[in-house]
Amino acid sequence: MKKSRFTDSQILDAIKRAEAGLVVPDLCRELGISTATFYKWRAKYGGMDVSMMARMKELEAENARLRKMYVEEKLKAEIVAEALAKKW
Repeated sequence: MKKSRFTDSQILDAIKRAEAGLVVPDLCRELGISTATFYKWRAKYGGMDVSMMARMKELEAENARLRKMYVEEKLKAEIVAEALAKKW
């Protein structure tokens, strides 16, 4: 996954500035991002603080790791089942 060039606190600061009344296109021009990126940030991180955002990213990483483990175990089980199904 591509790493953002903005930190969590920078993203939250941008969202707070827009909520404070700064016009979104001007804010996006200042930050060098598209309005679509800003609205994705607002949809994903709106109403959070930095600690909640860090916790969410931590949980997403753990979820990805667990999904990978599940796929590996499922593949092992399929290999064993296929080996047992063969006639010797």
